[in-house]
Amino acid sequence: MRKLSFWGRYSYLWVTLGFFLISAAGHWLFGWFTYVGEQQDHHAPIEVSQYAFQMLEGTFENWQSEFLQLMWQVGGLALLLFVGSPQSKEGSDRVEAKIDEILRRIDPEKGEDVITELDEAYMGRHTDPVEPT
Repeated sequence: MRKLSFWGRYSYLWVTLGFFLISAAGHWLFGWFTYVGEQQDHHAPIEVSQYAFQMLEGTFENWQSEFLQLMWQVGGLALLLFVGSPQSKEGSDRVEAKIDEILRRIDPEKGEDVITELDEAYMGRHTDPVEPT
């Protein structure tokens, strides 16, 4: 199996980060145009510090209301699936049990050894063993 590079392994992260940076830059750029227009309409001075304060306030309001909520929904779900919450293992347990049974029936002598070998190779990534009934 070919090993992926650092960029390949985390390609979803890089694409998401790229979208984030582009949207944040666009938000601040278009915010600047709006701020300058409003200041000119009111014959007020254009101050970078006032603009930065307004944009930071707006950015953090959006961040709290939207991004953190979405981040928990996506990140929390991914985390729970990764650590193996009971909900994430329902389908995996069934598939693993079927494959284990197929290995046992194909080669009764070596099947259990293969299962043990695979479990050890993927320690922490396989589901909990099901006790025979």
